[in-house]
Order: sequence, then C-alpha cells, then structure tokens
Amino acid sequence: LQLVESGGGLVQPGGSLRLSCAASGFAFSRYSMNWYRQAPGKERELVATITRAATTNYAVAVKGRFTISRDNSKNTVYLQMNSLKPEDTAVYYCYEPRFGSWGPGTQVTVSS
Repeated sequence: LQLVESGGGLVQPGGSLRLSCAASGFAFSRYSMNWYRQAPGKERELVATITRAATTNYAVAVKGRFTISRDNSKNTVYLQMNSLKPEDTAVYYCYEPRFGSWGPGTQVTVSS
C-alpha cells in the first residue's frame, strides 16, 4: 500500500492550493480517506475525512474553506484549500485508516 501527497508549496494569505494524494496497492474506492496536518511544535490533527460514499467531515478550523474530494477512477483524494491563513502552515498528510497507512507528507506554508 502506498500513499503519495503532492501540491504543497508557499502561498500568500488568502490564497489557494490543491493537494493530491495518489493511492496504490489496495481497493481505494472501498475505504474512507483522511487528511491530517502537523504544524511545528504541535500534535498531528485531523483536517478532513471522506467516506467511500463521499460523505465528508471537517475540522472546525477549516470548515467552509477546505473541501475534500475523491476520484476513484484515479485512486486519488484531493484537498482544495481556499482562503488560506498563516495558521494553516503545516505538513499535510494523507491517511488510510483501515490499514493505518500514512503518506510522507507535503509542506504547506502560508506567508506574505
């Protein structure tokens, strides 16, 4: 099982980024997928979840600004991040809860 994130980078406050997580080695469409993030000196926190039925849930801090989605034909889960704030700066990780697998993460930095 492999998860690989991409799409991170440096963006100004108020800007947008779209993260991608390409999955392989398991039946992607059958399982929920999560996005987590970890800021320097802080614990890793759950950002968003999407079930196999595409039901979504969000952390309070990102609700209304972030959107999680999935494309089962591409075995990929996305995180669209809008109205980014400096406090969104973190390493963002893709996580598959059924097998407990993490991607290596992608850095998102929000700064002017």
